[in-house]
Amino acid sequence: MSNIAGKAYAMNVLTPMRPWRTWIQNAIFMVARAAPAQLSGLLGLKLIHFARWVIIRRDQWPDLGQGKQTFENDYMLFLSNFNGTWDQYIDAFADGIPSGLDMFWYASIKYPHSIPISSFKDYIGANQIQTSYYYNATPGAAQRDIKAALRVRREVLKLVDIHRAGDPAAFARAYRVALARVANSLASPGFAPIASVATRKADAARREFINMLAKKREPANAKP
Repeated sequence: MSNIAGKAYAMNVLTPMRPWRTWIQNAIFMVARAAPAQLSGLLGLKLIHFARWVIIRRDQWPDLGQGKQTFENDYMLFLSNFNGTWDQYIDAFADGIPSGLDMFWYASIKYPHSIPISSFKDYIGANQIQTSYYYNATPGAAQRDIKAALRVRREVLKLVDIHRAGDPAAFARAYRVALARVANSLASPGFAPIASVATRKADAARREFINMLAKKREPANAKP
């Protein structure tokens, strides 16, 4: 249906690599895993749900009935889920870890570097695979909304324990303290404002699909 589900966007990018350079890319990933501090700019981006780079060698593609295939290149698959628009994500990535992006796509054919951003966006757009179906369990909640809800839940569970002790005064004090701690975590979740034409089209398609399912579930009118 769409790359967009509520406040989240799904991105899949597949880029070719010359087989003789794949070992270099693999070594770069090993260094990144051993020294995660290099990814601090990425880890600090609150809009990201998930991001992963996977190397797929040319003899590792599964046979799903299409028969044995022959490829000249290895490939790197980048998968990510995030809040916000496509442009916001690419901009945040390029600002947060420009040198990291250059490392992760180092061996990819025709990679133009993350700066200037316009060339990087063109490269990602040209190699992006659109998502035909994207499920999001919490479409009305961004990553920050979910973390805020978990903070509220922890405070409520603490209050439950204090309430069981049966001391009204102690509970009242704890309640006021807890309320002050979670005051900034009580926002109402919901769909974000329309940020792009793609978002508007995705929401329209989703409403049409939901209405269709609702009609199918309606009991058929009994004939007189």
